[in-house]
Amino acid sequence: MADKGFKRKLSAILSADAVGYSRLMREDEDRTIRTLTTYRFAITALVEKFRGHVVDATGDNLLAEFSSVLDAVNCGAEIQRELAKRNAELPDEHKMQFRIGINLGDVVKEDGRIYGDGVNIAARMESLADPGGICISGSVYDSVESRLGLGFDYLGEQEVKNINKPVRAYHLAPDSGVGEHRIFKAKKNLRKKLLWAISSAILIVFIIIGVLYWKYFYLPAPTEMGSGNKMSPHFPV
Repeated sequence: MADKGFKRKLSAILSADAVGYSRLMREDEDRTIRTLTTYRFAITALVEKFRGHVVDATGDNLLAEFSSVLDAVNCGAEIQRELAKRNAELPDEHKMQFRIGINLGDVVKEDGRIYGDGVNIAARMESLADPGGICISGSVYDSVESRLGLGFDYLGEQEVKNINKPVRAYHLAPDSGVGEHRIFKAKKNLRKKLLWAISSAILIVFIIIGVLYWKYFYLPAPTEMGSGNKMSPHFPV
């Protein structure tokens, strides 16, 4: 009876948290709040783009829910790519990096918010991530291992707060390049293929023009002979 009215579901949960937020606030509150607000809008837009929705955004933390674990990981990778691009335009002391944790698990939904171990584990994965990185649970890894083209480093089984059993954790491998997420790699590869095709077509056109020019302007004209007659050799008398 205690669960009456509660809706349980399996969801992919993405938890994002700003690194060094307290330090940034001490140094310049106004600038930090403006940056956080801008970055939060960017993150929210990407969550919606990948068919998720933000369920909570308090302080420097943001929690999002996805029905697809693939969408959640794709979104996490794109968030880090976008924020890295924005941070590249700022001085080091003004950069705001986020850690991201993703988990696939059972959650309880009430009044538009979500609760349960599924959420807690996502938050613990986030705390294990590097600044600008992504850490995923074993349940996420098992779902996306061979479907995204991203490499993950195994961090082992982690004892995390308020979770009874150790949780397998994986960190997005540095050489995978969050900014080189597979969707954007595919776009880059497509652009390269298009450029190669256009260059090849232009080269072929120039070769054809060159051959025709050589044929009609440099080759000697063929000797005209009378119909049915052969030229007789000339002998001196």
